[in-house]
Amino acid sequence: MHEIVARFSQEQVDELNSRITTAEEALEWASDNLHPRVAKASSFGAEDAVIMDLMVKINPDFRFFTLDTGRLPQETCDIMDIVRKKYNISIEVLFPDAKEVEEMVNAKGMNLFYDSVENRKLCCEIRKVHPMNRMLDTLDGWITGLRRKQTKLRQDVTVFQLDHSHGGILKINPIIDWSWDQIQDYIKKNSLPYNRLLDKGYSSIGCEPCTRPIKLGEDLRAGRWWWEQGEHKECGLHIERKRTD
Repeated sequence: MHEIVARFSQEQVDELNSRITTAEEALEWASDNLHPRVAKASSFGAEDAVIMDLMVKINPDFRFFTLDTGRLPQETCDIMDIVRKKYNISIEVLFPDAKEVEEMVNAKGMNLFYDSVENRKLCCEIRKVHPMNRMLDTLDGWITGLRRKQTKLRQDVTVFQLDHSHGGILKINPIIDWSWDQIQDYIKKNSLPYNRLLDKGYSSIGCEPCTRPIKLGEDLRAGRWWWEQGEHKECGLHIERKRTD
């Protein structure tokens, strides 16, 4: 496994956050200082449409990757190909370990995630977190579509962060302060291709069996794991913790 040495101190990260105020500035800095060992993780939601467009305008050779969990909606597969052709970019597709998936499904069933929070987190761990870890082990930084208004767990997220769960690499959240209206306005004004699930009421897009459209007045993340109670629902990709793989 590639061993990463943390290149930045917390003081340096604080300094970056104090002087870099826009998404474009954050991405220009990433291109100048981390490319090609920085990449955008994309689930092809609305936020990803915006960031990928910004990135290609700054550096056409920026790297992009996505997680094919084996349970993605067809609309997500469709937009993946549309975006790849529009921007003439490569999208690195990561897959979960087949043996891990087989053992989990054989032991707990195809739809184990509906049975308990523990099962759901296990499924996310195997299908998403483990392949993500393998990718991040090869990078010095990664770019996300996190926004502060998405969940309470993201209230303290900054544009630049040290990702202690992945060897101290740099985590870059360029649109952390953007609103949902800003995201939609950018997509419309720039005529961006986007995931058609957004037109069907999906404000947050994940695996097909774990995502539904939201209802009028619901929180934008209400469609994710809707059968679970509480406001702290995450798949594990953005939670700092000890590695289990």
